[in-house]
Amino acid sequence: MSDPAPTVPVCYRHTSRETWVRCARCERPICPDCMRDAAVGHQCPECVAEGRRTQRSARTAFGGSAAGQQGTVTKVLIGINAVVALIGVAISGGGSLLGAGLFSAAGRLHAFGGVIGPDVTVRANGTVLSGALPGYGDVFVGIDGGGVYRLITAMFIHYGLLHLLFNMWALWVLGRNLEAVLGPARFLALYLIAGLGGNVAAYLVDPGALSAGASTAVFGLFAAFFIVLRRLKRDTSAVVGILVINLILTFTVSSLSIAGHLGGLITGGLIGAILAYAPRTNRTVVQAVGAGAVLLFLILVTVARIALVHAG
Repeated sequence: MSDPAPTVPVCYRHTSRETWVRCARCERPICPDCMRDAAVGHQCPECVAEGRRTQRSARTAFGGSAAGQQGTVTKVLIGINAVVALIGVAISGGGSLLGAGLFSAAGRLHAFGGVIGPDVTVRANGTVLSGALPGYGDVFVGIDGGGVYRLITAMFIHYGLLHLLFNMWALWVLGRNLEAVLGPARFLALYLIAGLGGNVAAYLVDPGALSAGASTAVFGLFAAFFIVLRRLKRDTSAVVGILVINLILTFTVSSLSIAGHLGGLITGGLIGAILAYAPRTNRTVVQAVGAGAVLLFLILVTVARIALVHAG
């Protein structure tokens, strides 16, 4: 009696196809259409998909996602600033892009949350800025008067087209580089906390000022970029030169907020140092706790200042 003919294996996904090739991982038979090139031999589609799920995603030198190389957060931030500028134009007209007064687009946006009506006195932080203004009637809500949101919104408001374009150019240049090396989440935290730090400083020094602009955050990016370059042992001469020029302008141009720029610079430097020098062991936890501590400090300082004003 003769032995039975050996059974020819068939592809586990296409049972009508005979094959002698097996997946290098699960050893199931696979046909040419199911073969996926691997480091050793071929794998089936399911094993390749499983490998991708368990494979650790690429990280940057500071623990961030490599997705930051696309510069998505930088582009979104620029887009938000542009949209806010358009809203300001819709409120005050196209000519407002050339002005920097109380009734420019930025001035109108600062009035968000205030009272709009005829012959209303313009106020900020409870103090009279000027007399009744027929036809305008804007009430600017101060930080002490409940307009705490301005500490955030101010970094997206600009006094005129040149102000907007200059800050967006700086954000485009610095933002893409920092986002690529820090990752989207860490870069966004840096930008927002630095901007907040600059606005808090401006508020503490001059509570009644209607300061605005992304420059508080941009100065923070300058400081963080310098620290990141030093950490990576790269040349810092270019960023130092540009930063020095901007600091000179800060102290010589009367319309610029010295406290806002320096506050953003210091805050951005602190966050940049936390992100760049956090130890590899528990790096994400150290970065989150450090950034959270800086944010908490800014909140406590603001709350204390408002409480002091109302107590007096």
